[in-house]
Amino acid sequence: MSKNRITREEALAFHLEPTPGKWEVNATVPMTTQRDLSLAYSPGVAFPCEEIAAKPELAYDFTNKGNLVAVISNGTAVLGLGNLGALGSKPVMEGKSVLFKRFADVNSIDIELDTEDVDAICNAVKLMGPTFGGINLEDIKAPECFIIEQRLKEEMDIPVFHDDQHGTAVICAAGLINALHLSGKKIEDVKIVLNGAGAAGIACIELLKRMGARHENCIVCDTKGVIYQGRTEGMNQWKSAHAIKTELRSLEDAMNGADVFLGVSVKGAVTQDMVASMADNPVIFAMANPDPEITPEEAHEVRQDAIVATGRSDYPNQVNNVLGFPYLFRGALDIHARAINDEMKIACAEALAELAREDVPDEVAMAYGRKLTFGRDYIIPTPFDPRLIHRVPPAVARAGMDTGAARRPIIDMDAYELGLKTRMDPTASILRGINARARNAQARMIFAEGDDVRVLRAAVMYQRQGLGKALVVGREHDVREKLEAAGMGDAVRELEVVNAANTRHLDTYKQFLYDRLQRRGYDRHDIHRLAARDRHVFSALMLAHGHGDGMITGATRKSGHVMELINHVFDADASHGAVGVTALLHKGRIVLVADTLVHEWPDQEDLATIAERSADVARHLGIEPRVAFVSFSTFGYPRSERAEKMHLAPRVLERRGVDFEFEGEMTVDVALNPQAQAAYPFQRLSGPANILVVPARHSASISVKLMQEMAGATVIGPILSGIDASIQICSSNSTATDILNMAVMASCKVG
Repeated sequence: MSKNRITREEALAFHLEPTPGKWEVNATVPMTTQRDLSLAYSPGVAFPCEEIAAKPELAYDFTNKGNLVAVISNGTAVLGLGNLGALGSKPVMEGKSVLFKRFADVNSIDIELDTEDVDAICNAVKLMGPTFGGINLEDIKAPECFIIEQRLKEEMDIPVFHDDQHGTAVICAAGLINALHLSGKKIEDVKIVLNGAGAAGIACIELLKRMGARHENCIVCDTKGVIYQGRTEGMNQWKSAHAIKTELRSLEDAMNGADVFLGVSVKGAVTQDMVASMADNPVIFAMANPDPEITPEEAHEVRQDAIVATGRSDYPNQVNNVLGFPYLFRGALDIHARAINDEMKIACAEALAELAREDVPDEVAMAYGRKLTFGRDYIIPTPFDPRLIHRVPPAVARAGMDTGAARRPIIDMDAYELGLKTRMDPTASILRGINARARNAQARMIFAEGDDVRVLRAAVMYQRQGLGKALVVGREHDVREKLEAAGMGDAVRELEVVNAANTRHLDTYKQFLYDRLQRRGYDRHDIHRLAARDRHVFSALMLAHGHGDGMITGATRKSGHVMELINHVFDADASHGAVGVTALLHKGRIVLVADTLVHEWPDQEDLATIAERSADVARHLGIEPRVAFVSFSTFGYPRSERAEKMHLAPRVLERRGVDFEFEGEMTVDVALNPQAQAAYPFQRLSGPANILVVPARHSASISVKLMQEMAGATVIGPILSGIDASIQICSSNSTATDILNMAVMASCKVG
């Protein structure tokens, strides 16, 4: 089975839960009091209305226009699915909106227009112009897409960008810059062959010509062969613009001696013989989706010197539009651009090419499981490179300002770049790194509660997402029935179901357990009952004997009871330094709260140990720890006997000589707010705390559940730390996704 396989059922569930669709609208201003309502609507709203009516450019100051893009389609060319109609295209357009937000913090609304009439589409989009700072056209078939884009660019005073054309062209251009650099060739000298004269293909060749490729060196082919001067069959004005005087008539003819092949056509369009006939160090961009014109393996069989790119993520050098459109619009919006012109596209391509030639940050290499170095297999940056957001938009903005496209030029470019660096959600890269390490570990994960459908769903997702092997503890017929009832009957053959009846290791498990518990009042009968009948103990025994790499449990039983059972096999109690740490993710911040699982009422020595274990978890997540011992008092005020241990715990860490920042005791607002910290110039934290050590387990539980219910924080944990095994205990109200997240954490620890 292929890694990262996406099933129909999984995709449908993703779009259905927790709420239908992929995005929602949230207010950015308070809306709690009558005064708030009066300011947001009547009568307060009248004042910005009057200002904008008098000076229209103030709409960028008083409304969200300056950071709002419309993703517009009529569904006539949806992915590779053809004409699905306006409504059928909505999931794709919602997805595009999510990508705008995720990669460039651009707000976006998808709009599906139920018409194929060019005039109607142009009129509709033009009439909506005052609402948006930019228009992203998507999945509109050729040649209508050319007409619609051109008319809207002429008639509107905001950027209009057809991503299917220009997004592909920009990334293609970025890759070609570096491919030619490695080949020692110049764009003005190379022979370029394009196969596929649709929207993307025409845009690619036009942009390359703007960058210096010579018209006579560019051969465009379609299903009828070479587009040459005098050809009449299957022609239109956009193809005719690229017709050249030549005797070549077929793609095979054109490929002979070519330096560059660009494919936006169909699987199998290029043969190995064609590749063999190309010039030295050929560049092959086989960008057909989902399958390229020729695979990299096939190309390299006949030409080891070839540089190959595709549109697929499972091959090196992916030509991925998400490297372009979010950052093009980010730069254009930030200068209140009238348009996205060719100079801005070229600036985007050059910035991407330059970035790929630089050293790749460790976090990116970790996310991809390998060291990425500029060369034949790395000519285009990866979509998850965190530098994209502060490198590409400034280049686009400068080009827009230099060419007169900017309404409001950026004066302080250094400040602009700094603002871009801090704009994105840091938790995204943290979670991505965790998933990448888990995928690299390929852990055999034991799912202890195979009689619960949530656990089974998580196990199936774990395996289908290529994270490793799922071992489900349960009875075969129970697992089969529950999967079939959940509509996942096809997953039965994928999972390995394990139990006491089908393992040959039961006697070994029982002897191990008897040796541990014989002096604690357990006889042989008790041991058999625990090892053979209790799934938590059986799973822990599997893990202890190396028959799995990690373990997930707790979805069906209270965590305290599960901890007691695990302690039969592992030393996982407070006396052995075990700690439970819960990660809270909210509005771009991640804060760890401890101890949420093990210590009921820790003293100062316990609190110091909790801090050390929490720091280990933070570093495992890629976070440099800053610990705050929190209480209702700050540095001795108000005085209280209950706060005394929080005051003493930092002294314990001082004595132990730990290598991370810590401070306390302090209230939560001082711990998390740098402005509040400024009132205490002697305090030692260099920024907001990311680990909160709380006085007792009950206060930890209250804090976590309050953040989850009132603020909508994402909760991961508790993460069990301080034991010699990778065990994670879910809460009994966990969803399948929650359980999967805990499995990822457990797998990440293995890695």
